[in-house]
Amino acid sequence: MNKRRLGKTELKVSEVGFGSWRLGKSDFWEPMADKDAHDIVHAAIDNGCNLFDTAPNYSDTNSERLLGEALKGKRDDIVLVSKIGHVPHGGADFSPDWMWKSLEASLKRLQTDYLDVYLLHSPPDEVQDGANPIWDALREAQKQGKIRHYGASVDSAHQMNRCLNSSDPQVLEVLFNVLHQDTRLAFDNVRKNDVGIITKVPLDSGWLGGKYDASSTFTGVRGRWTKEQIARRAELVSQLSWLTEDGSTLPQKALAYLLSYQEVCSVIPGAKNTKQL
Repeated sequence: MNKRRLGKTELKVSEVGFGSWRLGKSDFWEPMADKDAHDIVHAAIDNGCNLFDTAPNYSDTNSERLLGEALKGKRDDIVLVSKIGHVPHGGADFSPDWMWKSLEASLKRLQTDYLDVYLLHSPPDEVQDGANPIWDALREAQKQGKIRHYGASVDSAHQMNRCLNSSDPQVLEVLFNVLHQDTRLAFDNVRKNDVGIITKVPLDSGWLGGKYDASSTFTGVRGRWTKEQIARRAELVSQLSWLTEDGSTLPQKALAYLLSYQEVCSVIPGAKNTKQL
């Protein structure tokens, strides 16, 4: 596994990290036994992954708990990323008071004294602005050693630039894949500020995994897609068939495309079992 420097943090992270949204039991996904979750994490480590991304609302706090259990004795070798903003069981709260409570709860579940990276989780416009008091709270948490670096998880170049131009994020987690390329329009600003980039949803929620088409049906969180959206995605994916004429797979090419950008430090696809991993 190749590693890259995570911007000015100087952390060395695996080019392929592990997105932990599907880790554990959730109303969104089929049940996952604790042992199976532990096995997936251990398999990821065995294959060279050292960056693990989670959040309190992933699987109703179970993602953090399971990661904490699976990473016992391995913490010093891992770059651990969690978030603030989405409240477990629904809602959002970006107040400093909630941040401190949420941070302490995350540290307890993850069985660690610190987080390597702490991100504002899809913050609204007013929270992206550096004048919001949450940014001072992040700096104080960094000063206390509870977090090493901070930033935000956002979906567009406009949001990236708002954070970069008004505050001092060291890491940004961004929506970037073959079908959603808007965020790369902020990469000049990323280089200027030497910010580490983690790319979320790199396989577009499975569409770039090569298993969906216009006839696919979905339940759970993916049930939000309309028939029109499914048809549009299927049409776009069908235009990528030339990428695999050399015998490679669509997921391989989709991840390789993201990693062809020097600004991208790690991609974080998820996995529901060791075979998929």
